[in-house]
Amino acid sequence: MEARVKAGIWVSMALRLADIGGRSGAVLRKGDPDSGGILCVLRGREGLVVLSQVRDAEGRQAWLRGTGPVPVEDSVADAYVERQVKRDPDLWVVEFDAPDLVPPFEGKLI
Repeated sequence: MEARVKAGIWVSMALRLADIGGRSGAVLRKGDPDSGGILCVLRGREGLVVLSQVRDAEGRQAWLRGTGPVPVEDSVADAYVERQVKRDPDLWVVEFDAPDLVPPFEGKLI
């Protein structure tokens, strides 16, 4: 099992990687700085995708397309984020400009 990075540090790292890559990123909602989960909203040319932080079968960090396999409209993404925040008030929500819907950080998509 890999070591877990505090949520606040991970978010800072992801925003820095986006900046280095010439893409903008913003924290839409701050969660628990130590153990909060993370939702990443990718704003692309064809719509939005919300990635939800999960763990794979081996306990490694991975990302799940919470809004499904195809881009969705703002209202659908907003409703998904709202439902997740109601379930877990410690969630971070971070949005990235991602015209190609590729996150600015490395991560396994499942």
